[in-house]
Amino acid sequence: MAAATSSSSQIVQYVIVRGDLLKTCKWPVGALIAQACHATSAVLHLYYDDVYTQKYLKDLDRMHKVILEAPDESSLWKLSNELETNEIYHKIWIEQPENFPTCIACKPYPKTEIQKYFKQFKLFK
Repeated sequence: MAAATSSSSQIVQYVIVRGDLLKTCKWPVGALIAQACHATSAVLHLYYDDVYTQKYLKDLDRMHKVILEAPDESSLWKLSNELETNEIYHKIWIEQPENFPTCIACKPYPKTEIQKYFKQFKLFK
């Protein structure tokens, strides 16, 4: 049995979805969840060889994701720019053929290294 991971070294994946797609655009919840699934699959594929991604995938029954809500498209782009500036690897999912962003998924990181970038967002409900 693997030893429990302490919260200070816990590997986590953050996913941020656009809340306005539900509230303003009247998307079904399932459609937004599908977008998040696309983004997480893509970012895991892009950074598959990364040491934290491998550690995250090593214990499939204990993967930890945090799903947050961005209020709108501009806040999603602002976050993406901040993540890029700080070399935090992520995938912004662009829905096609509409060509607009729906969510961001970060590659897995230790929680202590990444949580500060997401404090302004609330948990998705």
